[in-house]
Amino acid sequence: MSGLILHEYPASGNCYKIRLAAAQLGLPLERRSYDITKGETHTPEFLRDINANGRIPVLQDGDRFLTESNAICFYLANGSRLIPDGHYDQADMLRWMFWEQYSHEPNIATLRFWLRYVGIEALADPQRIQIAGKRDAGNAALALMDDHLASRRWFVADRFSLADICLFAYTHVADEANFDLEAYPAIVRWMEGIMTMPEHVTIDA
Repeated sequence: MSGLILHEYPASGNCYKIRLAAAQLGLPLERRSYDITKGETHTPEFLRDINANGRIPVLQDGDRFLTESNAICFYLANGSRLIPDGHYDQADMLRWMFWEQYSHEPNIATLRFWLRYVGIEALADPQRIQIAGKRDAGNAALALMDDHLASRRWFVADRFSLADICLFAYTHVADEANFDLEAYPAIVRWMEGIMTMPEHVTIDA
């Protein structure tokens, strides 16, 4: 891999997790930013040249374009220390990464985007109706994570892996969606462990 280009919306946790994985691996990324609030990923040029689905992140490696944030993280990290040894632990890592996209990100990330970047007054009625349900589901996800981390330092195989990176991305900014992270002490301890790593980069870097 060389000359990697990340097409991103910098405030997105899905884009951030790729930058965080790359930083952990010492992989340089050229970053190209698009403002999704202004429709910049739905221009004819973007749809034709970058992603016909009109979504980011997209990792460009030469003339190949890879979508889906967790797949991109796996592409970058395959064969590295961020992938645990053994078939079971690798599958367990993927299990948490799939769970993040299915049960965590749709609730915590969506509320963060609605409340911080759209504004509650600008939400359509169907979105307003979903807020309470997403908050309950988000807290359920955080409670499950906290319980899992209560007796371990990392999510999988007692080592830092892509599972931690992918879950950290939106968890550490969950307070921006008014989730009370102090209610989850094991999560706070886990986040502090990640944020004090020498290779760590922040979402606003």
